[in-house]
Amino acid sequence: MYRYFFALIICLNSCAEKKTDNSFYMPAEYEPQEAVWFGWEKFDTGFHPVIANVINAIRQGVQIKIAVSSDSLLLVCKQKLNALNVDTNGIHFYTMPGERYWIRDHGAAFLVNNKGELSVADFNWSMYGLMGWYLDMYDGNKDSAKLRYEKYFNKETGQVDSLMAVAEKASIIKSDLVIEGGAIEVNGKGTLILCEAVTFQRNPGKTKAELEEGFKKALGATHIIWMKQGLIDDSHIQQLHFGKYATMGTGGHTDEFIRFINDTSVLLAWVDEAETGKHPFHQINHERMSENLRRLEAATDQDGRKLRIIKVPLPDLIMRKVIVKAELDSNDQINVKPSYFIKRHRPAIGDTLLQVSASSYLNYLVTNDAVVLPTYIKHGSSQVKEQQVEEIFKEAFPKRKLAWVDCLPQNWNGGGIHCSTQQQPKRKK
Repeated sequence: MYRYFFALIICLNSCAEKKTDNSFYMPAEYEPQEAVWFGWEKFDTGFHPVIANVINAIRQGVQIKIAVSSDSLLLVCKQKLNALNVDTNGIHFYTMPGERYWIRDHGAAFLVNNKGELSVADFNWSMYGLMGWYLDMYDGNKDSAKLRYEKYFNKETGQVDSLMAVAEKASIIKSDLVIEGGAIEVNGKGTLILCEAVTFQRNPGKTKAELEEGFKKALGATHIIWMKQGLIDDSHIQQLHFGKYATMGTGGHTDEFIRFINDTSVLLAWVDEAETGKHPFHQINHERMSENLRRLEAATDQDGRKLRIIKVPLPDLIMRKVIVKAELDSNDQINVKPSYFIKRHRPAIGDTLLQVSASSYLNYLVTNDAVVLPTYIKHGSSQVKEQQVEEIFKEAFPKRKLAWVDCLPQNWNGGGIHCSTQQQPKRKK
């Protein structure tokens, strides 16, 4: 009997070790990387120079891979990058139908295991919860929302993560959950941070328990910390606030307001109380981040350890005037039409609005030897704040160089440096 018991224990331990070796999980971004992926789109809304600057800042320490939607666009991409002083020799290019610019969001969420294998978590794609936004736009009219959604929804984009898996000879872990890569933040040890505002909007009808089970299975997480909301300037798709301020965003991606810098330390976007009276956005962001701070202070990591929380100042608000027009010229990338907004908040033709960029120092990229950060000083943001940010990142990543890139064109479109890149972790040996 005892002999059987000990044999059973040995067998269970052996099985547990085997399962651990085979189990895939998502490494932290600051762990060793094999490559960084970029996407590319035909229309240049100011993104191409940003891509060029980011590539040149990181290419000495990591392989660059670029995905485009067609062979013809691939040639255009190479020509454009060469014109922007990027040496395309050594860059790996891929043709993947459906590829868009924001590759982190629709592209592969790479996983590894302890056997040196690579996998991809294949989440569903909903164009940032576009159907839900159309339901708001049409006051809950499902038929109208569905017609509009089917007109603009690009199903092929949802297959890019699988194509990246095929290109890298990686296995695929299919999930029925909807999420974008910019809404996933991990420490590589088992802890996953999610934002309730985004995750529930993308997965209507699912309970928190169902979501947690699905994300743990897909990403190899064992512990989940929930933030409540993101920044107001990252409000869902296009919104009008206080009848005056227009925003474009994701609805609360974590890479705008909270990031791991090591296994037990997080950066949290912050607005000091002294600033709250300067603009209504400051007041709202202060309240939202204060609630997230309370949650973080009550949370632990996967091993029960308290988190170290470092507050990172947000840049000063950056705004530009936009005019509400009945029709727009094909080259007009600034002004808006009334139909861009939900009916109950819709401005009138001729109105002048102030668009607020989705700007944050936390939309940065970590690679093997560099951290690429956005800079806002030349756009009027406080130099003192940026110096504070620099000191925080020097302490957080002492062995990596800091590279500063102007990414405001991305911010106007609700994204940033992190959104337009996707790290591929190095396979373990």
